[in-house]
Amino acid sequence: MSAAAAPGGVAGHPLLRDAILPTLWRLSLPNMVAMGMSVLVAVAETYYVGRLGTTALAAMALVFPLAMLTQMMSNGAMGSGVSSAISRALGSGDRDKASALAVHALVIGCVVGVLYSLLLVLCGSVFYRWLGGRGEVLQAATGFGAVLFSGAVLVWLCNTLASVVRGTGNMQWPSAVLFGVSLLQIVVGGAFGLGLGPAPRWGMAGVALGNIVAMAVAVVVLGWYLLRGQDRLLLRWRGARLSWPMLQDILRVGALACISPVQTSLAALVLTGMVARLGPDALAGYGIGQRLEFLLIPIAFGVGVAAVPMVGMAMGAGQVVRARKVAWTGAWLAAAILAVLGLLVVLWPRLWSGIFTQDAAVLVHADAYLRTVGPAFGLFGMGLVLYFASLGAGHVLGPVLAGTVRLLVVIAGGSWLMAGATPSAQGLFVLVVVAMALYGLCTIASVWRTPWHKK
Repeated sequence: MSAAAAPGGVAGHPLLRDAILPTLWRLSLPNMVAMGMSVLVAVAETYYVGRLGTTALAAMALVFPLAMLTQMMSNGAMGSGVSSAISRALGSGDRDKASALAVHALVIGCVVGVLYSLLLVLCGSVFYRWLGGRGEVLQAATGFGAVLFSGAVLVWLCNTLASVVRGTGNMQWPSAVLFGVSLLQIVVGGAFGLGLGPAPRWGMAGVALGNIVAMAVAVVVLGWYLLRGQDRLLLRWRGARLSWPMLQDILRVGALACISPVQTSLAALVLTGMVARLGPDALAGYGIGQRLEFLLIPIAFGVGVAAVPMVGMAMGAGQVVRARKVAWTGAWLAAAILAVLGLLVVLWPRLWSGIFTQDAAVLVHADAYLRTVGPAFGLFGMGLVLYFASLGAGHVLGPVLAGTVRLLVVIAGGSWLMAGATPSAQGLFVLVVVAMALYGLCTIASVWRTPWHKK
């Protein structure tokens, strides 16, 4: 056995040795900065689309849950499965296995990304119609989605490459790349969406083009970084052969974890369809508020993705107690950050909703959503980080079942509300906060009761 692969060969790794909270904060900060840029991208894109009118905003509300599903599956779920497998291999001292896992991860990302692109480009209008899209709103959503999801494979490859790097404990490089390409996305999307400067005005298609260009650049830069080699992991294509045990090491965590974002997006899709039946003003207002809710996931991602390699390496090295301490420390850190954000939008909802529209009818619904849902942000964030930590440990079933509870509450409660004589948007917003709180509580309970052990 080589020295690199000897058990305990990484015993002096900072992720296994240093104090938990300072290390977690040091790893989280670059991710938070990068995720902060994703918030700015979302703000900018919604602003651009808002300039195109209420119909465009309503169309974006139909497409947005499916776009976020792409990110959550490739980055948070399968991506964390990739980081988890690589960090556990490095934690046990096996660098050769970590390099082979990186190759297998890229194969998975490419195949799933192509399938995702084909499904949503060819069948997108079917999904938008199911959500209640009609007439001009349906037409706008279909055109926007066709351009946006044609680049879904690039999103999958970008997030897979970033997850490989994060699995080594390096948060700075993928965060710097994503920060830079986010700026590029804002510039390109604005230029071609609104026709700024010499760029043609392509409307919603131009906004989607910004995402495609940014992801393509990120794939090139991250791929170059891994191919040139570092001291932690070298991506070796020559002589690589696919192995089912290697694929299984990623998929047994990542594939199961993908159920959770699917459930989250299904809950959002069900609610979007119900709100759509209350009119375009309610749908546009809900879309503005819902966009902030979905942005909680990237913010919690900043902490959660830092916890994944810390937990994974600790589990690989047999340090189960340290792994659990990392999980709970990260959960409380995210809860504090998101609770502050929730308080801000409860007290001053126009800080968010006022960015996107001045339509009084739309603002009424957007502000009502933010004031209703904001108090549960902290609890929701705590559940999300525990979900990521569970990915690092390879014990993700409990958090996935917590997502099932949330989805069932949304379906059952929404059906009951819509069957009433006078269904209201406010009733649906109350349902959102109840389901969100239940998700957090159930995830906390599942992690508390599940004994982790080295597999």
